[in-house]
Amino acid sequence: MKAVVQERFGPPESLRLRDVDLPRPGAGQVLVRVRAAAVNPYDWHMLRGDPYAARLLGGMGLTRPKSRVAGIDAAGVVERVGAGVRGFGPGDPVLGFCPGAFAEYACASAPLLVPVPADLSFEQAAALPMGAVTALRGIRTVGGVRSGQRVLVNGAGGGVGTFAVQIAGVLGAEVTAVCSASNADLVRSLGAAHVLDYARQDFTDGGERYDVVLDNVGNHPPARLRRALAPRGVLVANGGGSPGRVFGAIGTMLELAAVNAVTRRRLRPILPATPDGPAHEDLLAVTALVEAGQLAPVVGRTFSLARTAEAVRHVEEGHARGKTVITVS
Repeated sequence: MKAVVQERFGPPESLRLRDVDLPRPGAGQVLVRVRAAAVNPYDWHMLRGDPYAARLLGGMGLTRPKSRVAGIDAAGVVERVGAGVRGFGPGDPVLGFCPGAFAEYACASAPLLVPVPADLSFEQAAALPMGAVTALRGIRTVGGVRSGQRVLVNGAGGGVGTFAVQIAGVLGAEVTAVCSASNADLVRSLGAAHVLDYARQDFTDGGERYDVVLDNVGNHPPARLRRALAPRGVLVANGGGSPGRVFGAIGTMLELAAVNAVTRRRLRPILPATPDGPAHEDLLAVTALVEAGQLAPVVGRTFSLARTAEAVRHVEEGHARGKTVITVS
Protein backbone atom coordinates (compact mmCIF):
# COMPACT_ATOMS: atom_id res chain seq x y z
CA MET A 1 0.00 0.00 0.00
CA LYS A 2 0.99 3.65 -0.34
CA ALA A 3 1.87 5.56 2.82
CA VAL A 4 3.54 8.82 3.83
CA VAL A 5 6.57 7.93 5.95
CA GLN A 6 8.97 9.89 8.15
CA GLU A 7 12.34 8.28 8.71
CA ARG A 8 13.79 11.16 10.75
CA PHE A 9 12.79 14.31 12.58
CA GLY A 10 12.67 17.27 10.26
CA PRO A 11 10.54 19.68 8.23
CA PRO A 12 7.49 18.62 6.19
CA GLU A 13 9.69 18.17 3.15
CA SER A 14 11.28 15.15 4.83
CA LEU A 15 8.01 13.20 4.33
CA ARG A 16 8.08 10.64 1.53
CA LEU A 17 5.36 8.65 -0.25
CA ARG A 18 6.46 5.01 -0.15
CA ASP A 19 5.18 1.47 -0.63
CA VAL A 20 4.89 -0.24 2.77
CA ASP A 21 3.37 -3.45 4.08
CA LEU A 22 -0.33 -3.57 4.82
CA PRO A 23 -0.86 -3.36 8.61
CA ARG A 24 -2.56 -6.27 10.35
CA PRO A 25 -5.15 -5.60 13.06
CA GLY A 26 -4.33 -7.13 16.42
CA ALA A 27 -6.77 -8.05 19.17
CA GLY A 28 -9.16 -5.17 19.79
CA GLN A 29 -8.08 -3.35 16.64
CA VAL A 30 -9.77 -2.38 13.38
CA LEU A 31 -8.13 -2.13 9.97
CA VAL A 32 -9.52 0.93 8.19
CA ARG A 33 -9.32 1.65 4.50
CA VAL A 34 -8.59 5.36 4.78
CA ARG A 35 -10.62 7.64 2.55
CA ALA A 36 -9.55 10.94 4.07
CA ALA A 37 -7.17 12.17 6.79
CA ALA A 38 -6.97 15.54 8.52
CA VAL A 39 -3.78 17.48 9.27
CA ASN A 40 -3.26 18.92 12.76
CA PRO A 41 -0.55 20.95 14.51
CA TYR A 42 0.04 17.69 16.39
CA ASP A 43 1.35 16.20 13.12
CA TRP A 44 4.05 18.75 12.51
CA HIS A 45 5.09 18.69 16.17
CA MET A 46 5.52 14.93 15.85
CA LEU A 47 7.33 15.33 12.54
CA ARG A 48 9.84 17.81 13.94
CA GLY A 49 10.22 16.16 17.35
CA ASP A 50 9.02 19.38 18.95
CA PRO A 51 9.13 20.10 21.86
CA TYR A 52 12.32 18.34 22.83
CA ALA A 53 10.99 17.65 26.32
CA ALA A 54 8.32 15.37 24.80
CA ARG A 55 11.08 13.15 23.39
CA LEU A 56 12.38 12.53 26.89
CA LEU A 57 8.86 11.69 28.07
CA GLY A 58 8.57 9.00 25.39
CA GLY A 59 5.71 10.51 23.43
CA MET A 60 7.41 10.76 20.06
CA GLY A 61 10.66 8.84 20.06
CA LEU A 62 14.06 10.04 21.20
CA THR A 63 16.26 10.18 18.09
CA ARG A 64 13.74 9.34 15.37
CA PRO A 65 9.93 9.30 15.02
CA LYS A 66 8.22 6.65 17.11
CA SER A 67 5.74 6.01 14.30
CA ARG A 68 7.14 5.58 10.79
CA VAL A 69 3.84 6.45 9.09
CA ALA A 70 2.53 9.93 9.89
CA GLY A 71 -0.99 11.14 10.63
CA ILE A 72 -3.63 10.49 13.28
CA ASP A 73 -7.12 11.72 12.20
CA ALA A 74 -8.90 9.55 9.66
CA ALA A 75 -12.24 8.58 8.17
CA GLY A 76 -12.81 5.55 6.00
CA VAL A 77 -14.34 2.11 5.75
CA VAL A 78 -13.71 -0.92 7.96
CA GLU A 79 -11.68 -3.50 6.05
CA ARG A 80 -11.14 -6.12 8.78
CA VAL A 81 -11.52 -6.43 12.54
CA GLY A 82 -9.24 -8.11 15.04
CA ALA A 83 -10.17 -10.62 17.72
CA GLY A 84 -12.63 -9.38 20.31
CA VAL A 85 -13.96 -6.42 18.35
CA ARG A 86 -17.71 -5.93 18.59
CA GLY A 87 -19.92 -3.35 16.92
CA PHE A 88 -17.90 -2.94 13.72
CA GLY A 89 -17.81 -5.02 10.57
CA PRO A 90 -16.36 -4.81 7.04
CA GLY A 91 -17.88 -1.97 5.06
CA ASP A 92 -18.84 0.20 8.05
CA PRO A 93 -17.94 3.90 7.61
CA VAL A 94 -15.95 5.11 10.63
CA LEU A 95 -13.95 8.08 11.88
CA GLY A 96 -11.52 8.50 14.71
CA PHE A 97 -7.92 8.33 15.86
CA CYS A 98 -5.94 6.08 13.51
CA PRO A 99 -2.15 6.24 14.04
CA GLY A 100 -0.56 6.13 10.59
CA ALA A 101 -3.55 7.87 8.97
CA PHE A 102 -1.54 9.29 6.05
CA ALA A 103 -1.82 5.99 4.20
CA GLU A 104 -4.23 3.85 2.24
CA TYR A 105 -4.83 1.64 5.30
CA ALA A 106 -4.37 2.20 9.03
CA CYS A 107 -5.07 0.25 12.23
CA ALA A 108 -6.94 1.79 15.14
CA SER A 109 -8.04 0.67 18.57
CA ALA A 110 -11.77 -0.03 18.33
CA PRO A 111 -12.71 2.36 21.20
CA LEU A 112 -11.08 5.21 19.27
CA LEU A 113 -13.51 4.84 16.36
CA VAL A 114 -17.17 5.85 15.98
CA PRO A 115 -19.63 5.65 13.07
CA VAL A 116 -19.59 8.45 10.51
CA PRO A 117 -22.71 10.65 10.91
CA ALA A 118 -25.20 10.45 8.07
CA ASP A 119 -24.73 12.92 5.20
CA LEU A 120 -21.10 13.71 6.05
CA SER A 121 -18.46 13.23 3.37
CA PHE A 122 -15.31 11.36 4.37
CA GLU A 123 -13.40 14.67 4.13
CA GLN A 124 -15.79 16.29 6.61
CA ALA A 125 -15.72 13.24 8.88
CA ALA A 126 -11.90 13.21 8.97
CA ALA A 127 -11.96 16.84 10.14
CA LEU A 128 -13.73 15.92 13.38
CA PRO A 129 -11.56 13.83 15.74
CA MET A 130 -8.76 15.96 17.12
CA GLY A 131 -10.16 19.40 16.29
CA ALA A 132 -13.71 18.88 17.51
CA VAL A 133 -12.77 16.86 20.59
CA THR A 134 -10.15 19.45 21.63
CA ALA A 135 -12.74 22.22 21.19
CA LEU A 136 -15.32 20.29 23.19
CA ARG A 137 -12.89 19.74 26.04
CA GLY A 138 -11.73 23.35 25.98
CA ILE A 139 -15.18 24.92 25.94
CA ARG A 140 -17.32 22.46 27.90
CA THR A 141 -15.02 20.37 30.09
CA VAL A 142 -12.20 22.77 31.05
CA GLY A 143 -13.92 26.11 30.42
CA GLY A 144 -17.23 25.01 31.96
CA VAL A 145 -19.12 27.36 29.64
CA ARG A 146 -22.72 28.05 30.67
CA SER A 147 -25.65 29.82 29.06
CA GLY A 148 -25.39 33.60 29.17
CA GLN A 149 -21.63 33.74 29.60
CA ARG A 150 -19.33 35.81 27.42
CA VAL A 151 -16.77 33.62 25.62
CA LEU A 152 -13.84 34.71 23.47
CA VAL A 153 -12.17 32.32 21.03
CA ASN A 154 -8.72 33.38 19.85
CA GLY A 155 -7.87 31.72 16.54
CA ALA A 156 -11.55 31.30 15.72
CA GLY A 157 -11.00 30.66 12.02
CA GLY A 158 -8.74 27.64 12.51
CA GLY A 159 -9.29 23.93 12.96
CA VAL A 160 -10.14 24.01 16.68
CA GLY A 161 -11.55 27.53 16.64
CA THR A 162 -14.30 26.88 14.09
CA PHE A 163 -15.57 24.02 16.26
CA ALA A 164 -15.20 26.03 19.49
CA VAL A 165 -17.31 28.92 18.21
CA GLN A 166 -20.13 26.52 17.38
CA ILE A 167 -19.94 24.54 20.63
CA ALA A 168 -19.92 27.69 22.77
CA GLY A 169 -22.98 28.90 20.87
CA VAL A 170 -24.78 25.59 21.41
CA LEU A 171 -24.18 26.02 25.16
CA GLY A 172 -25.87 29.42 25.03
CA ALA A 173 -22.80 31.67 25.26
CA GLU A 174 -22.33 35.06 23.60
CA VAL A 175 -19.28 34.40 21.44
CA THR A 176 -16.58 36.85 20.38
CA ALA A 177 -14.31 35.48 17.66
CA VAL A 178 -10.75 36.71 17.09
CA CYS A 179 -9.53 35.95 13.58
CA SER A 180 -8.31 37.52 10.34
CA ALA A 181 -10.60 39.84 8.39
CA SER A 182 -10.84 37.21 5.66
CA ASN A 183 -12.50 34.78 8.12
CA ALA A 184 -14.98 37.27 9.62
CA ASP A 185 -17.97 36.17 7.54
CA LEU A 186 -17.15 32.52 8.19
CA VAL A 187 -17.14 32.80 11.99
CA ARG A 188 -20.30 34.89 11.96
CA SER A 189 -21.99 32.14 9.97
CA LEU A 190 -20.89 29.69 12.71
CA GLY A 191 -22.61 31.74 15.41
CA ALA A 192 -20.14 34.41 16.56
CA ALA A 193 -21.99 37.49 17.84
CA HIS A 194 -18.88 39.67 17.63
CA VAL A 195 -15.72 39.48 15.51
CA LEU A 196 -12.35 41.10 16.23
CA ASP A 197 -9.72 41.43 13.49
CA TYR A 198 -6.48 40.55 15.25
CA ALA A 199 -4.53 42.85 12.89
CA ARG A 200 -6.54 45.88 14.08
CA GLN A 201 -7.64 45.09 17.64
CA ASP A 202 -5.85 43.60 20.64
CA PHE A 203 -8.36 41.77 22.83
CA THR A 204 -5.90 41.85 25.76
CA ASP A 205 -5.96 45.65 26.06
CA GLY A 206 -8.38 45.40 28.98
CA GLY A 207 -11.29 47.07 27.22
CA GLU A 208 -13.61 44.04 27.35
CA ARG A 209 -13.77 41.19 29.86
CA TYR A 210 -14.90 37.62 29.23
CA ASP A 211 -16.02 34.74 31.42
CA VAL A 212 -14.04 32.24 29.35
CA VAL A 213 -11.17 32.79 26.90
CA LEU A 214 -10.05 29.88 24.71
CA ASP A 215 -6.60 30.68 23.33
CA ASN A 216 -5.66 28.53 20.33
CA VAL A 217 -2.82 30.78 19.16
CA GLY A 218 -0.38 31.41 22.00
CA ASN A 219 0.59 34.88 20.75
CA HIS A 220 0.13 36.55 24.16
CA PRO A 221 1.73 35.61 27.51
CA PRO A 222 -0.66 34.41 30.25
CA ALA A 223 -0.05 37.53 32.34
CA ARG A 224 -1.44 39.62 29.49
CA LEU A 225 -4.26 37.23 28.59
CA ARG A 226 -5.73 37.55 32.09
CA ARG A 227 -6.48 41.21 31.34
CA ALA A 228 -9.27 39.94 29.10
CA LEU A 229 -10.83 37.87 31.91
CA ALA A 230 -13.70 38.80 34.19
CA PRO A 231 -12.76 38.74 37.91
CA ARG A 232 -13.52 35.02 38.17
CA GLY A 233 -12.98 34.21 34.54
CA VAL A 234 -11.26 31.15 33.07
CA LEU A 235 -8.45 31.11 30.53
CA VAL A 236 -8.17 27.85 28.59
CA ALA A 237 -4.80 27.56 26.89
CA ASN A 238 -4.80 25.10 24.00
CA GLY A 239 -1.26 23.78 23.71
CA GLY A 240 1.15 26.40 22.44
CA GLY A 241 4.76 26.37 21.39
CA SER A 242 6.46 26.47 18.04
CA PRO A 243 9.06 24.43 16.15
CA GLY A 244 12.34 24.14 18.01
CA ARG A 245 11.01 25.11 21.42
CA VAL A 246 12.46 23.06 24.23
CA PHE A 247 9.36 22.80 26.41
CA GLY A 248 6.45 23.78 24.12
CA ALA A 249 3.10 23.24 25.85
CA ILE A 250 4.91 21.98 28.96
CA GLY A 251 6.41 25.45 29.37
CA THR A 252 2.97 26.99 28.91
CA MET A 253 1.56 24.84 31.73
CA LEU A 254 4.37 25.91 34.08
CA GLU A 255 3.77 29.55 33.20
CA LEU A 256 0.02 29.20 33.85
CA ALA A 257 0.71 27.62 37.24
CA ALA A 258 2.93 30.56 38.21
CA VAL A 259 0.27 33.12 37.27
CA ASN A 260 -2.45 31.09 39.01
CA ALA A 261 -0.58 31.46 42.27
CA VAL A 262 -1.18 35.22 42.35
CA THR A 263 -4.64 35.72 40.81
CA ARG A 264 -8.27 34.78 41.46
CA ARG A 265 -8.70 34.08 37.77
CA ARG A 266 -8.34 30.47 36.73
CA LEU A 267 -5.76 29.75 34.03
CA ARG A 268 -6.06 26.19 32.78
CA PRO A 269 -4.14 24.34 30.09
CA ILE A 270 -5.68 21.84 27.73
CA LEU A 271 -3.57 19.57 25.60
CA PRO A 272 -5.00 18.58 22.21
CA ALA A 273 -6.89 15.31 22.09
CA THR A 274 -4.61 12.39 21.21
CA PRO A 275 -4.99 8.61 20.89
CA ASP A 276 -3.16 8.20 24.22
CA GLY A 277 -6.11 9.33 26.36
CA PRO A 278 -9.80 8.51 26.74
CA ALA A 279 -11.66 9.78 23.71
CA HIS A 280 -14.60 7.49 22.94
CA GLU A 281 -17.22 9.48 24.88
CA ASP A 282 -15.97 12.77 23.44
CA LEU A 283 -16.08 11.36 19.90
CA LEU A 284 -19.66 10.24 20.49
CA ALA A 285 -20.52 13.69 21.87
CA VAL A 286 -19.23 15.59 18.86
CA THR A 287 -20.85 13.22 16.35
CA ALA A 288 -24.13 13.61 18.27
CA LEU A 289 -23.85 17.39 17.82
CA VAL A 290 -23.25 16.87 14.10
CA GLU A 291 -26.28 14.60 13.79
CA ALA A 292 -28.40 17.19 15.64
CA GLY A 293 -27.38 19.84 13.12
CA GLN A 294 -25.52 21.85 15.79
CA LEU A 295 -21.94 21.27 14.61
CA ALA A 296 -20.52 21.36 11.09
CA PRO A 297 -16.91 20.72 10.07
CA VAL A 298 -15.26 23.49 8.07
CA VAL A 299 -12.87 22.05 5.46
CA GLY A 300 -10.65 24.82 4.15
CA ARG A 301 -8.34 23.01 1.71
CA THR A 302 -7.86 19.46 0.49
CA PHE A 303 -4.69 17.82 -0.84
CA SER A 304 -3.90 14.48 -2.41
CA LEU A 305 -1.87 11.89 -0.49
CA ALA A 306 1.11 12.66 -2.73
CA ARG A 307 0.95 16.31 -1.57
CA THR A 308 0.89 15.56 2.16
CA ALA A 309 4.12 17.47 2.83
CA GLU A 310 2.55 20.56 1.27
CA ALA A 311 -0.56 20.09 3.41
CA VAL A 312 1.48 19.83 6.63
CA ARG A 313 3.47 22.92 5.68
CA HIS A 314 0.20 24.80 5.07
CA VAL A 315 -1.01 24.00 8.60
CA GLU A 316 2.36 24.71 10.18
CA GLU A 317 2.36 28.24 8.73
CA GLY A 318 -0.51 29.00 11.08
CA HIS A 319 -3.10 30.57 8.80
CA ALA A 320 -5.11 27.57 7.65
CA ARG A 321 -8.86 28.17 7.40
CA GLY A 322 -10.83 25.47 9.20
CA LYS A 323 -9.42 21.99 8.74
CA THR A 324 -6.91 20.92 6.11
CA VAL A 325 -7.73 17.44 4.78
CA ILE A 326 -5.91 14.87 2.68
CA THR A 327 -8.04 12.87 0.26
CA VAL A 328 -6.60 9.37 0.22
CA SER A 329 -8.83 7.21 -1.95
